[in-house]
Amino acid sequence: MVARVSAAPAPGPAPAPGTVAVAVVDHAEIPLWDMYELGMACAVFGIPQPDLADRWYELRLCAETPDAPPTARAPGGFGLSLRAEYGWDALADADTVVVTSVPDACVTGEREVPPALVAELRRAAAAGARMVSLCTGAFALAAAGLLDGRRATAHWSHTAELARRYPAVTVDDGVLYVDEGSVLTSAGVAAGLDLCLHIVRRDLGAHVANQLARKLVVPAHRPGGQAQFVDLAVPVADDDSLAPVLSWATENLEHPITVDDLARRARMSPRTFFRRLQAATGTTPLQWLLNQRLARAQSLLEATDLPVERIGERSGLGSATNLRRHFTARVGVTPTDYRRAFRSPAAPA
Repeated sequence: MVARVSAAPAPGPAPAPGTVAVAVVDHAEIPLWDMYELGMACAVFGIPQPDLADRWYELRLCAETPDAPPTARAPGGFGLSLRAEYGWDALADADTVVVTSVPDACVTGEREVPPALVAELRRAAAAGARMVSLCTGAFALAAAGLLDGRRATAHWSHTAELARRYPAVTVDDGVLYVDEGSVLTSAGVAAGLDLCLHIVRRDLGAHVANQLARKLVVPAHRPGGQAQFVDLAVPVADDDSLAPVLSWATENLEHPITVDDLARRARMSPRTFFRRLQAATGTTPLQWLLNQRLARAQSLLEATDLPVERIGERSGLGSATNLRRHFTARVGVTPTDYRRAFRSPAAPA
């Protein structure tokens, strides 16, 4: 999966992506495990990239009781507390609403997702907000009915419970994240960062998302369809790593590359290479190559004045017709419309 643009963008630079409201449950004591997802969402949407301060997101941290002092922690409790500037009512006029992990009791059903939060999530969705969940935040969106009839995911250890409690949701337990357009859900921990970067890529383009990923020292783009976990049979020793051959492939996308070529470079049989790459990435070699070629095309459309025909050649997609067909199917707009939206003013030819 590559970043998908929802509608044909208007000419000129991409507009500011608006307000991101992050909804927090039990802000008086947040487990350290869940704090990662909250901190990561705040880091991605709350810290502007250089030269984009006027076109970055406006971040709101929203809790049930804004500015409430932390409560006393139970003996033996281990977590962090925070003060939120906004209440849950501030979700209603946000452009994007992000729900991070909910308490374990809300996952198991021992406790309801707070009805006040459910009501505000429904109000925000009805007003047209893009709704996003990270990890078990999916249980809050499901409680609000926002996942009914949709495909969604959460951390693999909780997907069975999500499917059991909310049978109207099509739960996919094997992917990093799911982009349903106006509703997006992710698996846990690092997959939440993948989804946040996917949103930046969708809103502000591949170049901005790649720069942010570099700043965070993480992969620029892990497709949402990639598996949540890696088969332990995949070798980790440097001499058996797939990294060198995949790096070679990304540096040579303009040339024809077959699975046999990749397997030969990896010193494996095609069957073994296919199995190991699929175990490591959750996708086939040909699908992996197509994802890399489309990502290269996005970068070239943003950063150069090259004609579409030349971009097709340099990304390895061949003709302009082939580029347009794959690009439009995956990204949702034509290469020309994508360039209008995300073209860098200083892009060289």
